Amino acid sequence: MDELNAHQRWSDLALAIVAAQEAYYGQDAPTLSDAEYDSMMRELMTLEDTYPELRTPDSPTQHVGRPSERTDFAPVTHLERLLSLDNVFSAEELRAWMQRTQRLLDRQPKWLCELKIDGLAVDLVYRDGRLVSAATRGDGRVGEDITGNVLTIGDIPARLRGTDVPPLVEVRGEVFFPVAAFEQLNAELVAAGKAPFANPRNAAAGSLRQKDPRVTAARPLSMLVHGLGAYEGFQLENQSEAYELLRGWGLPTSTHYQVVRGQQEVDEYVRWVGEHRHDPVIEHELDGVVVKVDALADHALLGDTSRAPKWAIAYKFPPEEVNTKLLDIQVGVGRTGRITPFGVMAPVRVAGSTVERATLHNGFEVKRKGVLIGDTVVLRKAGDVIPEIVGPVVALRDGTQREFVMPTHCPSCGAELRPEKEDDKDIRCPNAQHCPAQLRERVFALASRSALDIEALGLEAAIALSDPDADRPTDTQEPRQVSVLSSEASLFNLTVADLAGVKVWRRGALEPYFFTKGTANKPSVPKETTLQLFRELEAARTRPLWRVLVALSIRHVGPTAARSLADAFGSIDAIRAADAAQLASVDGVGQVIADAVQEWFSVDWHQQTIAAWAAAGVRMADEAKPEGVPVLAGLTIVVTGTLNGFSRDAAKEAIISRGGKAASSVSAKTSYVVVGDNPGSKADDAARLGVTILNEEQFVALLETGPVEQAP
Repeated sequence: MDELNAHQRWSDLALAIVAAQEAYYGQDAPTLSDAEYDSMMRELMTLEDTYPELRTPDSPTQHVGRPSERTDFAPVTHLERLLSLDNVFSAEELRAWMQRTQRLLDRQPKWLCELKIDGLAVDLVYRDGRLVSAATRGDGRVGEDITGNVLTIGDIPARLRGTDVPPLVEVRGEVFFPVAAFEQLNAELVAAGKAPFANPRNAAAGSLRQKDPRVTAARPLSMLVHGLGAYEGFQLENQSEAYELLRGWGLPTSTHYQVVRGQQEVDEYVRWVGEHRHDPVIEHELDGVVVKVDALADHALLGDTSRAPKWAIAYKFPPEEVNTKLLDIQVGVGRTGRITPFGVMAPVRVAGSTVERATLHNGFEVKRKGVLIGDTVVLRKAGDVIPEIVGPVVALRDGTQREFVMPTHCPSCGAELRPEKEDDKDIRCPNAQHCPAQLRERVFALASRSALDIEALGLEAAIALSDPDADRPTDTQEPRQVSVLSSEASLFNLTVADLAGVKVWRRGALEPYFFTKGTANKPSVPKETTLQLFRELEAARTRPLWRVLVALSIRHVGPTAARSLADAFGSIDAIRAADAAQLASVDGVGQVIADAVQEWFSVDWHQQTIAAWAAAGVRMADEAKPEGVPVLAGLTIVVTGTLNGFSRDAAKEAIISRGGKAASSVSAKTSYVVVGDNPGSKADDAARLGVTILNEEQFVALLETGPVEQAP
């Protein structure tokens, strides 16, 4: 980029960032996602590094993000500046910052690691133990007076407790909004005809900046303290000491911080937080880790820039929330007939993958979230969960958006849709036996790893077998195709020859799916995946009973309930003969599942499916279990890494079938951790907690004979 273009780009970025700051801080209605804002700010910094003359005092890189001076709240001058934090976005950048800090100090400091709370920064001033002011960050020097609103937050004491209360202490922290409460608040706002908040952080900000404290009091805000400003009457050497002191005075402080030494321990903390950031024990949204030099004397040595301290850095995780365009809302038909609306969006990368669709659950959820077709929406993908539309960015609406209307008839078979019960929020297609979409989803589900584990029978193959016209162009004159699979009952009776004529729509044309495309000189032959499908169908005949139960798509019966039923009754015939009370008495089943099981067995074509599968050789009963206590009874086992002789599911099944519990995380209650190749942090957790670690050979021995007491 030449100098002229660089100056123009700098100007465009600066204007966009200032506008985004006004929307974020001043109106609590962000128009950019955090990821977009961070990217723009980093580009601005890079331009200023290349062209230093652009780094003027008015640049957004030189001051704390702030709203305009128009405000309904009185100004409050902080006793000490309340700065922002500089960010790093990779382990390499974090390591470089730590090494640079260590060089400036000429020694290895202790590092204070803590969670980066995604909330609203607040400054509290206590004089002689009484809260005299509460203010927002503002520009770092002057914030807005929100004392009346802060006093309504239950976590924040109006008076400090104890006999050693100082004459002055200025406390910094974050006010946040719990996620579940945020969803309820947005639903109430939409129902009242008001604009919903984009995310929990803005719900917290909007709630704190209410003119009427009664509105703030009605919202379940919380706060955690993470720093000090000015103080008198006590001495501290390290910031970590302050947390214990503040907790003793009744102030809310996090329990998730650690003081560590060296790069390796910092890396371990960052990794642990990344893996556990969505655990229930963490009570707030977080978007990274803050690493600080712990010693307060070192804070003075390192100093501050115009906008951030040099003794602290924020390591930000890859974004789990982004903004994107909601192009349309369509509906899908599930295996039990449930009609689920989903958003079709402009493709966007979030949490490591590109997302184009996100569920909206049901028509009530669409209204509750207040989203319109054409909105810019906040998309969230926390860890590995299904992408979810959080809500609309109302500030970006231009009048072209339109409301979504749930269909009245099934888009697959045309049957009239209806709720099962009068107060049911879900509507369903009642044509369970003959609806192509329901059959397709049931076939796909029965092949899943938690059911019959038929890898070659993926979604494309399920469509080809049961719903080959699913992607049929609307303008084609081709005759409609006949499904080779009209019911899952005939799945195990299929032959390779049955699939020779199966075609699917791709790029607007019909193409063979299970066979190669033949020519005059070269006839079509079955593909290797087709032959693999029949090998896996043969193996599926021998699956244990609980997997067969999952494959039958009985409402509410997943792997856990299926295992319980299989263990309790041992055969399909015994389950079918059991009454509701007997079914409900099984541990992990209960009345709802019991009723669903009885209802499923009462349907004639369901019985036909069982009979057809049994006739085709599918196992309908488990082998009798040997007498005595299972060898792994009472043991909790975690498997991490890759094992040579077991897939992850096979290892889990081997543990459960012997009476053990297969857990996904390591705790002090874990009996053993089995470590294969390339293990994750679970092996480190086991070592730290003193849990016994086994290799694969020892795991096999454990499965055969159970635990053997170690010699003293």
